[in-house]
Amino acid sequence: MAEDLLVAKGIEVTYGGGGLFGSRGHKVLHGVDLSIKRGETIGIVGESGSGKTTFGRALLRLVNTSAGTIHFDGMDITHLPDEQMRPLRRRMQMIFQDPMASLNPRHSIRRILVEPLLFHRVASNAADAEARVMSILDRFTLPKIVLDRNPHELSGGQRQRIGIARAALLEPDFVLADEIVSGLDVSTQAQVLNLLKDLSRELGLALAFISHDLSVIRAVCDRVCVMRFGKVVEEGPCEQVFAAPQSGYTRALLDAIPLPEIDPEWLDRETLAEPSS
Repeated sequence: MAEDLLVAKGIEVTYGGGGLFGSRGHKVLHGVDLSIKRGETIGIVGESGSGKTTFGRALLRLVNTSAGTIHFDGMDITHLPDEQMRPLRRRMQMIFQDPMASLNPRHSIRRILVEPLLFHRVASNAADAEARVMSILDRFTLPKIVLDRNPHELSGGQRQRIGIARAALLEPDFVLADEIVSGLDVSTQAQVLNLLKDLSRELGLALAFISHDLSVIRAVCDRVCVMRFGKVVEEGPCEQVFAAPQSGYTRALLDAIPLPEIDPEWLDRETLAEPSS
């Protein structure tokens, strides 16, 4: 059985607080627990404001925790200084929701992909980095001409694939994907999700997939963690949670998934459910 790669216990995050009047601040996360095994994909789902993105960023130490512990590959990284976290950054990657905000608009795609390889010493030299980039372009079905373009010259789907490629090139152990298909059309969503599933399987990485869409979670994840108001309301294997949700909130989220086929009787049921005037 695969071992836990990332273990978070009792995570709390509080924004604000202190200052001149000693404000207590606003607590966003309330004692959240999560463990992710090597090779496992877990979905973190919830409505806007549920705390899922804050939790994901806390796992990567991109926001500070006010309580709890985070262990990565057996190492306590909860309060690890920046200089000691830096070597772990290559192994803990994030794919952002908006690639236009996360890809430097002034840099070419070639520079965006090559520089991290050299900085983290994944590639031995510029020629090696270029060869790795060329190889992943083929894997991601991207034309080589994109290397000489800037992010704004690419389509949304191409930009998102570049964001995934940038993370995959560093050969990470853990990847956090934050709402990475929410701004894409349905066909492009399917391409990106299939690509992510293939990469997870091939690289054996642990993947946390943040989304508000349970249908997307169901397509790519082994387990699902349902969050509401900064707490986990339900967690378990996707098949189990989707078949028999224990939380009323989870059931409400499942009911919100669009039906794959039109039910000709749905309108009659809605009409019958309305009180007569």
